Amino acid sequence: MNTIQDPRPRHFKPGEAAPFSGQYELVRHSGQKTAEERTVVRGEPFPPTPEAGMEYVLSDPSNNGAGTQ
Repeated sequence: MNTIQDPRPRHFKPGEAAPFSGQYELVRHSGQKTAEERTVVRGEPFPPTPEAGMEYVLSDPSNNGAGTQ
């Protein structure tokens, strides 16, 4: 059975638990990328953002397998 996956990246809000360890890029409410990244460990909350309405998008997952299961 084939499943259709949403091509849009999932956005995470400050205070939500990170589903995977890795680098998360800050994006503005408009979807504009900022090139600013934060390292977040799986299960830890996303930190506050510098501007209201900003969210996080996974840009570089950890390659060592830690925090991916």
